[in-house]
Amino acid sequence: MRIQDAFAKIFLAAAVITLPSCCHEESMDQLTKRVMDCAVRQLTILDHHLAEDEFPRTFINGAYLDSGAEWWCSGFFPGSLWYVYEVTGNETIKELAVKNTLKLRNIVSLYTDHDIGFQVNCSYGNAYRLTGDERYLPVMEAASAKLAGRYNPTVGCIRSWDHEWFNYPVIIDNMMNLELLLSCSGLFRCDSLSRIACAHANTTIINHFRDDFSSYHLVDYIPESGEVDHKQTVQGFAHESSWSRGQAWGLYGYTMMFEKTGDGSYLTQAENIARYILPLLPEDGVPYWDFNAPGTPHAMPADAPGHPAVYNWREGEKIARDASAAAIMASAFVTLSSLTKDKALAFECKKMAERIIRVLASPMYLAEVDEIGGYLIKHCVGNMQGLSEIDVPLTYADYYFLEAVVKYGRR
Repeated sequence: MRIQDAFAKIFLAAAVITLPSCCHEESMDQLTKRVMDCAVRQLTILDHHLAEDEFPRTFINGAYLDSGAEWWCSGFFPGSLWYVYEVTGNETIKELAVKNTLKLRNIVSLYTDHDIGFQVNCSYGNAYRLTGDERYLPVMEAASAKLAGRYNPTVGCIRSWDHEWFNYPVIIDNMMNLELLLSCSGLFRCDSLSRIACAHANTTIINHFRDDFSSYHLVDYIPESGEVDHKQTVQGFAHESSWSRGQAWGLYGYTMMFEKTGDGSYLTQAENIARYILPLLPEDGVPYWDFNAPGTPHAMPADAPGHPAVYNWREGEKIARDASAAAIMASAFVTLSSLTKDKALAFECKKMAERIIRVLASPMYLAEVDEIGGYLIKHCVGNMQGLSEIDVPLTYADYYFLEAVVKYGRR
């Protein structure tokens, strides 16, 4: 079902009315147990469907769409299983987590881009964190070296994609892959990995963000000089709009950078991104796929610079919500609330994190048995511009939702 204008208004009104009462009816501990019980059931269903060399990607029109290890999302399903095991201690889930993690054992020999950080850190990184089993370390070490090999010191960034129609593209998503470098820098006593991660984060602060701390999706550099060639979107509404998942990647990325390094400039950046995002979120905390898309409260004016002349998506999808962006934001807000010294911001971040978690754990977003093939979270947007994965479940929505629930319980 598409989330259209009338439906969105009705749901927002309902959220305002029902959320406070829900907060009294169910404690966060009770919510966590309910979500994890659901995840045990759903992820087991999803695993039983998969072929030996496949990973889940999405579920569209009643049919599974799966991927091989090379797909950028291949690490999220094993990572979700590890989070469920972390809370439940369920040994069957642990067996599934190990099995699906080891499916990625040959990832370094495949073609990969910057997303090898997602693929390995979410799977092998969580596996090692929870078990201490050293068999996971060689893949992590090799993957971090391969990711670091994409770094150009003249640019000061890790190259995201190898598409020939760009010079040296760097997307805001790449902030997420730095966590693998920072983790492995400590594990393997390799300071160069940390230096590369920090250089990338520093360059991204300079070139990716506007004065209001919204972010461009892609910055294309000239590799020989390090100069910026141009800035644009690929998955957002317009070059000058705020693609919501991109803003989520930035918020999470700089929160993580401060948590890992203690560098105050990263905390300042995360705080400023949070201050930009919070007032733009709908009452229930689940953002529109782009904050400035047509039909949204903050729609870009038709005469704004960079406003597209032609829309290449269907009318009913203009104001679609993206639960995956909400899940990423919730996880980042939980962490930032415990790191910032700004008490007012900490309060707002934690309040919004809980609001998003509760909404995503509601029947509106959390799946019933077999409703979406074993996935957890409904109503996500993969790539609106590409008319791909619209109003469907996505593995990274499940992963970051579970991570947000786990983090909230720790703090």
